[in-house]
Amino acid sequence: MKHSLRFAWILGSFAVCRLPSGSGVPPWGVEGGFFSITSTADELSIVCVAARVPNDVQREGGWRCFKLIGPFPFGETGILASFIQPLSDRAIPIFAISTFDTDYVLVKEDLAEAALRALQEAGHQLV
Repeated sequence: MKHSLRFAWILGSFAVCRLPSGSGVPPWGVEGGFFSITSTADELSIVCVAARVPNDVQREGGWRCFKLIGPFPFGETGILASFIQPLSDRAIPIFAISTFDTDYVLVKEDLAEAALRALQEAGHQLV
């Protein structure tokens, strides 16, 4: 099922950071309006405002963030796929984060305008 979705920019430049498994959550990881933390047996992954990340932390910086306007029911399928397919079709890499209510899709800053065009051409609406 193809979805026509509404989405917004989350302002700022973001970084995806990797800390060792078992690390505590550092204060810089939870500063700013948007951050995401995932802890697994293999790593502590933090997505946060790039400017707050210390230089000695392993990271991939230079991401912009789209927020899909939700909430979406858990039983509804194909929402994220519908949003990222136009990006995949144009070889635009993404980093996706899902929450209880919605999804966030990060794209590299140098591809953000191309991503925006691809999404709008696919029928998704920037609000």
